[in-house]
Amino acid sequence: MYIGDYLARRELYSPDKLAFIDAGKSPEWRLTFREANRRANKLAHWLKSQGVEKGDRVAILAKDGYEHLDLFFACAKLGAVHTALNWRSHWRELLEIFQYTNPKILVFSDDFKEGVTQLTAHYSLTTVHLDGNGIDGSLHFESTLQSASDSTVTCESLEAEDTAALIFTGGTTGLPKAAQVSHRMIAWNTLNTVIHDVTHNDVYLNVFPMFHTGGLFVYTLPQVIFGGTTILIRQFDPAQVLNLLEREKVTIFAAVPTMYQMLTTAPNWDTADLSALRFCTSGGAPLPVPLVEKYTQEKGIRFKQGFGMTEFGPGIFALAPEDAIRKAGSIGRPNFFVDAQIVNEQNQFLGPNEAGELILKGPSYSSGYFNNLEATQAAVDAHGYFHTGDVAQYDEEGYFYIVDRKKDMFISGGENVYPAEIEKVLYQHPAIHMCAVIGLPDPKWGEVGKACVVLKPNQSATEDELLKFTTERLAKYKVPKSVSFMAALPISAAGKILKRELKEQFTVGSEQ
Repeated sequence: MYIGDYLARRELYSPDKLAFIDAGKSPEWRLTFREANRRANKLAHWLKSQGVEKGDRVAILAKDGYEHLDLFFACAKLGAVHTALNWRSHWRELLEIFQYTNPKILVFSDDFKEGVTQLTAHYSLTTVHLDGNGIDGSLHFESTLQSASDSTVTCESLEAEDTAALIFTGGTTGLPKAAQVSHRMIAWNTLNTVIHDVTHNDVYLNVFPMFHTGGLFVYTLPQVIFGGTTILIRQFDPAQVLNLLEREKVTIFAAVPTMYQMLTTAPNWDTADLSALRFCTSGGAPLPVPLVEKYTQEKGIRFKQGFGMTEFGPGIFALAPEDAIRKAGSIGRPNFFVDAQIVNEQNQFLGPNEAGELILKGPSYSSGYFNNLEATQAAVDAHGYFHTGDVAQYDEEGYFYIVDRKKDMFISGGENVYPAEIEKVLYQHPAIHMCAVIGLPDPKWGEVGKACVVLKPNQSATEDELLKFTTERLAKYKVPKSVSFMAALPISAAGKILKRELKEQFTVGSEQ
């Protein structure tokens, strides 16, 4: 058993313990660690027969389901790289990703059959469908898996620094970057997670997409390493989540604030028994105090809040339940093996209540960005600190606060949205001279995008036309909710568009 063979190691310790419940299946799947390891060995054998070797990428485009974990654990046995794709992406976006990650195999579900047909017309690879009839030449996942041997598969040359998975971050230059998650990173994140009160007997319900670091690595992998039970659902459904929390006596649950809001409006909120929960974790955006109070008063829930990043951890900060209201707005204190500092523009450390850039150092940092040496080198300074680009500060008690997120990024429904990706598409429209996309407050999604556009002389375009143009080229959650046509955009002396001024202008206007 080598370092990446998580299921074989866990089967050694607790073979008959319930490992996974896939509540998105009908009937539900319930797998012990022995059964899960047997499936992973079978899939690893088949991948190996297709020429997949150490370092090769294997992609998956599917809603959440146990097959994501089949693939992750099979890749880990071979030293291959699990590459989960954002299923909200447009096929043209995926094609750009394929052109620099070069996956050998694509596993997909029927939901994305049309996009995969378009994608594979421009990029040739072996395809495997999870359900339905697939596309021309695609193989059926379950039949393929079950036809293979379940004998042990290992990669003898695997090392801790080898990459286990690629997780895509929003592209500040218009193309998502692929953070390299190593086996070393997974181990140190598990240790940080365990120190924050995860036990051998926890039951965790995952509602994060498996293409997110939240889906694979926040609790799912630590649960496997520690021998707990993980429940999967196909897609977030408030009523189903509440039923599962009660029925399976879930002890740990994590979500973003938008999801916690939606749970309170589900038809079974009032009757749901959530007494088995030891704590809930919230991240992605600040959790409103009234919502914390509602969960505490009506369901007796203890909230932990935190802050993480794809490239680091992902667990970086944690706010204990007893501080949820006293330190409202704080992301908490650094996890045990995370060194967090605040620096000024001269890269000098700052003291309490001084705002500056948040920088991080520690063994749970990723191995940089795949096939992007320039971005990898730019992210870390000469002293080994990763520069987040977030403006933050900490108080006298060591609690950190995010003052301003990355300069342009905004979060919509828990998804990071990078304006540069949207602007790149808008600039392809023949009528656009200049554009800037900003995030504005929204009661449902937290923030939504607005495109501020300057047209070329003697050119015309409508809001509907531009929104349709972006919809045809971008994932739905990235498409701006509105377009404003302007005579000019505010420009700094250095020639940069002043997005802060635009945001202030439209925020004030919406309040009026």
